[in-house]
Amino acid sequence: MESTILKTEGLKAYYGETKVLRGIDIDIPRNRVTAVMGPSGCGKTTLIRCFNRMHEMVPGARIEGKIRLEGRDITSMKLIQVRRMVGMVFQKPNPFPTMSIYDNVLAGYRLSGVKLRKEEAQRIVEESLKKAALWEEVKDALHRRGTFLSGGQQQRLCIARALAVNPRLLLMDEPTSALDPKAAHRVEELISRLKETVTVVVVTHNVAQAGRVADYTAFLYLGELIEFGPTSQLFTAPQDPRTEEYLTGKFG
Repeated sequence: MESTILKTEGLKAYYGETKVLRGIDIDIPRNRVTAVMGPSGCGKTTLIRCFNRMHEMVPGARIEGKIRLEGRDITSMKLIQVRRMVGMVFQKPNPFPTMSIYDNVLAGYRLSGVKLRKEEAQRIVEESLKKAALWEEVKDALHRRGTFLSGGQQQRLCIARALAVNPRLLLMDEPTSALDPKAAHRVEELISRLKETVTVVVVTHNVAQAGRVADYTAFLYLGELIEFGPTSQLFTAPQDPRTEEYLTGKFG
């Protein structure tokens, strides 16, 4: 039995009166890659935005049910603590445009008012960029702006920034959809390696990508969790006909 890092119980999410998630029960396994897939508008992004309490930032948005991170109810934790434990990488690379590569990596510390000694800051920058497979490409340009990098490099910089604060869980929302195929392939390779040090949850509408990178896959449809299990099992012997129809491209 896999160890669980995050668990939801009867999770419902609303935007005003509109119910977007309809009672999700899921156990996210530690140090594995879990893909969340399903057609547009099925609630994938809302689900992972609940995991780091970004959902509640939207006016009129709320949740019901429980989300436990390492056994603790995240609504009882300080927001800054949740965000340090649960990092997020978005669809479009978004390095801070006025900051250098170096300062982008350290942004999580600066924004939360944590002061680092110079040696410690340098160690964190180097380690984070190495984890994000970017160090060799940028080590001689750390004080140039992050926006001079290519799209794929910018996305890996955003991954380095998320990893710098040592999260337990890294959420990735369609992290390759804005990238060319070569850059997307590099990010996929990186995702497969990251699970050695962090649990990854990746939202994707790309069935083939889920098959390549994920140990576990969740299939959402119309706000419901239709099926969840080891990717190999879900792809070869889905239990629900809707999962099979989605996987074979009948809708999506």
